[in-house]
Amino acid sequence: MNSAAWHARIHCGHEVGAGFLITARRVLTCAHVVRAGGLDAVTVVFPHARELGEVPASVVAHGGWAGGLTDPGDVAVLELDRDVPLAPAGFAPPEAAYTEPRPRLVAYGFPAGYDEGTLAEYRAVSGQLIAGEWLELVAWQGHGQPIVAGFSGAAATLPDGRVVGMVTSASEVPDVRKGRMLPLDVLARHWPELGELVPTPGHRTDVLRELYELLRSAPGAPDCDPNRLYVDAVGAFGPPLPAGGFTTLQAAAAYVQWEVPDPAAMDRFAGRLRELVGAGPAVAKATTAAQSAQGTQGTQSTQSAETAQDTKVARMSPPWAPVVVEIDHSGAGPDQVTVEVSAYRDGQRRPVGTRRLPRSGVRSYVQRRIDEAVAHLDPDAEELVTFVLPREWLNEAVAHWECGADDSTPLGCAYPLVVTDRARHRSNRLRHQLRKKWQKLDAGRPAPVHRVECGSQERPPSLRKRLWDGDAGLAGFAVPPTAAREYFEIGLTVPVPVLLWS
Repeated sequence: MNSAAWHARIHCGHEVGAGFLITARRVLTCAHVVRAGGLDAVTVVFPHARELGEVPASVVAHGGWAGGLTDPGDVAVLELDRDVPLAPAGFAPPEAAYTEPRPRLVAYGFPAGYDEGTLAEYRAVSGQLIAGEWLELVAWQGHGQPIVAGFSGAAATLPDGRVVGMVTSASEVPDVRKGRMLPLDVLARHWPELGELVPTPGHRTDVLRELYELLRSAPGAPDCDPNRLYVDAVGAFGPPLPAGGFTTLQAAAAYVQWEVPDPAAMDRFAGRLRELVGAGPAVAKATTAAQSAQGTQGTQSTQSAETAQDTKVARMSPPWAPVVVEIDHSGAGPDQVTVEVSAYRDGQRRPVGTRRLPRSGVRSYVQRRIDEAVAHLDPDAEELVTFVLPREWLNEAVAHWECGADDSTPLGCAYPLVVTDRARHRSNRLRHQLRKKWQKLDAGRPAPVHRVECGSQERPPSLRKRLWDGDAGLAGFAVPPTAAREYFEIGLTVPVPVLLWS
């Protein structure tokens, strides 16, 4: 059977459009092609397999299209009344539609007079979405078949036959050979089950397959809150929960698959879902992201809070809820700083207070605001206090600050506490590199410790090379940062997850 046999002609009332077979019993098309499906019969014909005849079908999923030409979600899934013995369409990664040099895209449509179908050649203008929904198409050449009525729902395919999108509309301006298509990631946003079929760079096929198996078995499981699962998967420093949240687990999973840049978030989402549906223990292992300052008198530590949080999220149960204290120069004078305290809940940052203060007033302000911030945290979450400090503040003994005027408990005894350098915290390069280091530590690999001795004669470039080449997990300094500033600053600019000093 020819591989093009999955192309389909859809008939519903007065509408004729195209579609393509995605499983043995399901066909994808545009919602406007079957808009009368509630009143009129929907039939599907496969021009390359005419012996199958007209196959009755029904609409089983809808992308939420509201009926207007520019309304989003013009997607419908048809279920045939029987399986058909045809190989379904294959898919390319979404970005293949617009990778340079722009590939020729072929659409198989059914305009008036072409019941058997005809081809149109187009290309994507760029990877820029129109209104977050469509890729714009222009004719491959100045002549040939334009996209017109009858092409709606047609698969846009690469020369090798793999699908990269679905044609939805054409320009209504005469002599303008343009159209629009929904790329695969947008199609999956409107019908999340498609995500199982589409290759996704960075995600392992076995993880995706398991995830969608879990999604099919999850509806009966208790406590499967899609918003909580999303927050657990991406962590407090990942993309925030979209406005309005997610109404289904499938929508949350699709967002993690297509919109979250960290591939490990998908593993964490699947692991947590596996726990909730009782399919066995999560793959992710429990790890420690921050050491409590209790019992470490005379020692401070700094690590990348955002990557430490990634590692903590791998524990999944319970989730970590950070209180973040950020201190920065205010620009109003050498003694003036800006202090900002925030709480994180459900992936959202909740500002608690911001104030410009002299250094002498910082401690009391932070004490009050941390106590206030804790009230914003999820009651089931584990607290984590993170200080993001200017470099000259790193030796400030914040772990020994008292919890409050009436509570002499050190902060480091009351909460797990992390200190991170502000410049390190803001560096995208280091965030990316440190995230990979924490993933290695999370996997249980040994963490080499590199010592920098008091009075070391090692040249700074040599130390940098040693930390890079040695894949250091921890660097220990025998003196405080002020006594070995050049060495310490090297430690802050290479991806060593944890720095310790006396």
